[in-house]
Amino acid sequence: MSDRKQINFTIVPEDGGPEPRTYANFCAVNHTPFDFTLIFCEVQPLSEKEIREAEAEHVVRAPVRARIVLPVQFIPTLIAALQENMRIYAESHQPPQPVPPGKGPIH
Repeated sequence: MSDRKQINFTIVPEDGGPEPRTYANFCAVNHTPFDFTLIFCEVQPLSEKEIREAEAEHVVRAPVRARIVLPVQFIPTLIAALQENMRIYAESHQPPQPVPPGKGPIH
């Protein structure tokens, strides 16, 4: 019979690795009964041709920069961390202004 001992610890990302930072300004979210998938894309300003295509197809394609799959159990912790970081950010910076309807990209 094994005795299980609980150990409390904090996981800290290791800095200094060769992994480059990846910029994304759009995130699509999908889920299954088992996990959530966050698909990060970089949306660039559209050319006149791309604007015409978007008007016709009602779709703008953006290159995927990262696809992250997270277990469902992790999502509440992620939401809490994002909310806490947004609160800290808002206390020390100008809060982001919502885009007025009809003025900007629609995601």
